[in-house]
Amino acid sequence: MRWISTLAVILVVALSAAVGSQHAAAQTADVATLMADRVLGDPDAPVTMISYESFTCPHCAAYHADTFDGLKERYVDTGKVRMIYRDFPLDASALRASMLARCVAEPQFYGMVKVLFRSQGSWARDPDLIGALGQIGRLAGVDEEHFDACMANEELLDAIVRGRQEASNKGVGSTPTFEINGTLYPGNRSVEEFARIIDPLLPSN
Repeated sequence: MRWISTLAVILVVALSAAVGSQHAAAQTADVATLMADRVLGDPDAPVTMISYESFTCPHCAAYHADTFDGLKERYVDTGKVRMIYRDFPLDASALRASMLARCVAEPQFYGMVKVLFRSQGSWARDPDLIGALGQIGRLAGVDEEHFDACMANEELLDAIVRGRQEASNKGVGSTPTFEINGTLYPGNRSVEEFARIIDPLLPSN
């Protein structure tokens, strides 16, 4: 398939170079390990920001393209915010992409998230969805055997669906939705718009 953009290929190859032998461990991990929170930032940060996202959501892709890096630099890298990613797949394609992301080694999770959102316009429309995701997985170092096992993991699929339902029960109804210190904020925002929410929650110096 020739649809993967040059940028996505570069990102995935970089991912692959860093992964090494970690993939085998990730692929054979139990479902509880695969579904554990993927966290960025200081665990003791005063603000926790949980994002509920779907890999086929264009607004989520826009958030990762336009906002995520700036938000991370301003708040996560400075110890002010702890970020957690939660799956909220809106359709079967997003569900399969979530499974792939969960099956890579944990340190490479956010790299895979970025690749999937950057190339969303291509793989999500591919009539051979599994083949398209498999190619992304292979470029990231997930071999065919491990990818097939991941896609066949019904316990993982069910766990992602349960997580979506739990989020729905909390009031999440669209993507992206951000839960910031327990309060839900639906919709993408700029870094400055997030700042107006986050800054009042930070301890005064």
